[in-house]
This record gives sequence, structure tokens and C-alpha cells, in this order.
Amino acid sequence: MVGAFHGHAHNRKCQLDWHPMYIPGTGHTEGEGCEHVFSSSNELARGTRHASSFHRRQTVEEHFSFWDADKYATLSNFIWNHYREVLNSIQTLTAELAAIKAELTLTDEDFSQFLKDEHEYLDGLKLPPVRDQLCICYVEVLDELAERRADWDMAREVSNNALTSIPTGSLEEINNALAQARIHVDSSYAKLQHAEGLVAHIKTRLAVDQRWEIGAPEYEHYKEEASLGKYHTALDKLERLVVMRLFELSKLSLSGTGKFIYAEIVILIFF
Repeated sequence: MVGAFHGHAHNRKCQLDWHPMYIPGTGHTEGEGCEHVFSSSNELARGTRHASSFHRRQTVEEHFSFWDADKYATLSNFIWNHYREVLNSIQTLTAELAAIKAELTLTDEDFSQFLKDEHEYLDGLKLPPVRDQLCICYVEVLDELAERRADWDMAREVSNNALTSIPTGSLEEINNALAQARIHVDSSYAKLQHAEGLVAHIKTRLAVDQRWEIGAPEYEHYKEEASLGKYHTALDKLERLVVMRLFELSKLSLSGTGKFIYAEIVILIFF
């Protein structure tokens, strides 16, 4: 089980498997007992960071001894209050659930089926077939090859201009300019050869007779697939960061203070 506080930072499939909301028998348990302990013991750091080893251990031991005694003293009220809360939740939520089931014509089995269907759907969202991955990679290396060829053409043009133009300056400056032009040409050509090798390698693995041309239907199709994959990856990362930020604000009792920022993010993504 993953704690409720950290669970929302995990992907949806992980939540369906390990979030306490979807595990039978967890009830309202959030699974963050350690966090409650840490939030109290963290205050010891300021008073013990410069203490001796003996006094540091003594302070920690005294803190947790008091923690145990304090929790034991309030245990009866804790159980009683939670028992009353549970009875109230059962009464309220049962009535609300019955109304929702009647309005949407649902049964108890439907909710379990919804989770099962979502789980099966997410299981199907795995990596694309190997050939599709190769095609996407092929499109990317074709783009890289075009960039390397453009760089090489520019390097040759600069080098030719350096050789044909009227030299100015000292002999040492002219030699340095020619050397830099030659290095640029050699480097660009080496990168071009490397890109050519990658294209030829993937072309062989795909068993393609002719190299795809930039702008061809096959190229455009997998170019769109590659862009869509990058978009989904960025969207998942953004969702995770927003959820983490929301929980940070909630922990600091600042919920709702960033709603305008999140509204702008939603508009930017979906509209």
C-alpha cells in the first residue's frame, strides 16, 4: 500500500493497485502514520544538531517516551471520536450512494467492473509495437540527418569563403582561421557520417527498400506519433507536478491560493 499523501504522485495504474482508496479493508486509513511521527520529531533537529552524542540520544528517547505516553493517554478519546465519525459516515454515505445508484441505474457490481475496466485499459497502454518504435526512431534520425547535412553544407561554405576571400591580418591569424574552418568541416562531416550510419542501420532493420523522404506520408504519420508521445509524456509530468504542489499547499494550510495558476495551466493544455 502507498500512503494517500504520496499516492497521488504515482501514475494512475499504480494508484489502482496500491492506493488505500482502492484496497478493501483500509477504510479511512491514509497509511501515513510515519509522516505523523516525523512531523513531530523533526522539531528535535534544531535542539540536537549541536548537542553531544549522549544528549542527542537522550533527547530523542525522551521525546518518543513522551510521545507514547501522550498517545496512550488520548487513546480512548481517539477511538471514541473515530467510532462516531465512522457511524456518521456510514449513515451519510449510504444514503448518498443509494441516491446515485438509483439516478444512474447502477449496482454494486458496476463499481468493481469500472475499476476492472480501467485496469485493463491501462494495461493496454504499454509501449507501441517494436516496428512502430523503430519507425518513430527512423523519423527522428532522418531529421537529425537533415540537420547534420545542413551543418556540413554551411561548414563547407564557410571554409570555401575562407579559402577564396582575400586574406587580411597577420599570417598567424590567417592560419588560425583556416585551421578552425578545417576543424569545423571535419567535425560536421563526422557527425554527418554518424547520422548516415544510424539511418542505414534502422532502414535495414525495418527492411525498407527506399529511404523515406521528409514530407512523405509514412514520415508524416510517424512524425505525428512521435510528437504525440512527447506531448503525453510532458502532460503526465505536468499533472504529477501540479498534484504534488496541491498537496504541498494543503499540508501548509494554503489550499486554494494557487487556483488561478492551475486554471491558466488547464486553459493552456486543453484550449
